[in-house]
Amino acid sequence: MDTSFFVILALVSSVFAGKHDIYSRHAVYGVELRDQDDVATLFNLQQKLNVDMWQHGMARVRDAEVMVSPEQSKEFFETLDNNGLKYYLKIEDVSKVLKEHEEDLAKWRRNRNNRMIFQDYPRYAEVNQYMEEIAARYPNLVTLVNAGKSFEGRDIKYLKISTTNFEDPRKPVYFMDGMMHAREWVTTPVTMYSIFRLVENLRDDERDLLEDIDWIILPIVNPDGYEFSHTDDRLWRRTRSVNLEVSTTCFGVDANRNFDVDFNTLGVSRDPCSQTYPGVAPFSEPETRIVRDILSKYLPRIQLYNNIHSHGNYVLFGFGNNTLTPNVAQLHHVAAAMGTAMDAVKLPEAGYYLIGNSGLVLYRTSGSAQDYGQHVGVPFSYTLELPGYGYDFRVPPSFIDHINEETWKGIAITARLSKIHYRSRTSRQ
Repeated sequence: MDTSFFVILALVSSVFAGKHDIYSRHAVYGVELRDQDDVATLFNLQQKLNVDMWQHGMARVRDAEVMVSPEQSKEFFETLDNNGLKYYLKIEDVSKVLKEHEEDLAKWRRNRNNRMIFQDYPRYAEVNQYMEEIAARYPNLVTLVNAGKSFEGRDIKYLKISTTNFEDPRKPVYFMDGMMHAREWVTTPVTMYSIFRLVENLRDDERDLLEDIDWIILPIVNPDGYEFSHTDDRLWRRTRSVNLEVSTTCFGVDANRNFDVDFNTLGVSRDPCSQTYPGVAPFSEPETRIVRDILSKYLPRIQLYNNIHSHGNYVLFGFGNNTLTPNVAQLHHVAAAMGTAMDAVKLPEAGYYLIGNSGLVLYRTSGSAQDYGQHVGVPFSYTLELPGYGYDFRVPPSFIDHINEETWKGIAITARLSKIHYRSRTSRQ
């Protein structure tokens, strides 16, 4: 056999290993939550030690998952033990499983030459190329919008999909976005598959989704962070902005804490190195300003905003400060319909979707995109947390097809319900 193959394999493996060495001896623990006091204990640890919460659990329903560095472990375990929290090891060495995941992904790609863009984890340039091609091939249906630049100068683009060029006020707008948090790779394929189903593979029984509803689909909110998660740090979550007056070593902010709603009050850290650092001011990030501007421009007609994240199987709504919206009954009904549609076809490895107010189901937060959408007047504003199947952010690509199809069923039913509620709302005006 040609020895050059083994040389190349060794080189690739060494690159993977080097990139992930920053997480050498980091471990992930599951933590059982008995009540909200346990939730608060974990939150306080996150604030104090900067442990990385991979999954915020729900008391008596779903365990939390926490990545802990060697330096954090002593106080982390002492605090859990002192508070009587049970915990167990899930991942012994994060660097090892990240390396294995990247090697598995490369192997899978070698065996899937004819894969569609939404069946993989496409890079930023591939996503833009696909959107450009779709807009060129379907000019009477699709409009490509360059909304502005990221901090590092990347174009942030989205598609408007409409049979009436967005000129029919009788049609509601459904706005979805993905990749606000850079390490949540599985969110972008869902948005790409939604484009595919609406434009390239529209089915007869779903023609109403295209003809009666206008769509805004933004596949990558945070392109700088997303690219950095591919090239340098697989677990990068934040944006990549630099503010030397705040820190000379830690960069970026949590984009999902950077919106102007109860800003910097709950579920955040003032430490610029924290995963939940909200930034110096609301909308300090060009990426969140773009989401804000989309909401503002199309607000009279946006009936539903779907801010897609990963992982955990949740459909959540505002407000993150534990208060409920005046239309909470309708908000919950639409969310429950979405969860039910997805649960009906879920894989055995996945948990059932949990539905409810984000502050009551998980933990209190401020400055989220979900809350901002609700705050400025979107009737139905949600955070959708996709399945992880026990693989956290490392969902194998073999699961992507199912996640796309499953989530599309949830998107379709919420779009139809949005149409009903929109017509009811506008008929009273």
